[in-house]
Amino acid sequence: MTGMLASSKAGHDKKTVYVIIKEETEYVYLADGRLKTLEKPKKKNKKHIQIIKKYPEPEFPERVKAGQTDDAEIRRVLEQYRKSITK
Repeated sequence: MTGMLASSKAGHDKKTVYVIIKEETEYVYLADGRLKTLEKPKKKNKKHIQIIKKYPEPEFPERVKAGQTDDAEIRRVLEQYRKSITK
């Protein structure tokens, strides 16, 4: 699941799209590159997210798993995703 895009289903951030940067048994850690960075990700219950199976860049999840990404790249990927769904 690490490296996938996810949308929040519950909470004050409902419908916000994030990148999953870490996974635990019941929780995932999410980043958007702006408010929630790689250094301070958002901890969210897995029940409260919806996985997005569409990727702007197919190799992106592997880079996240390997720790080879930064906040600027996360912002860029999320922006590409937003543009792809508004077409």
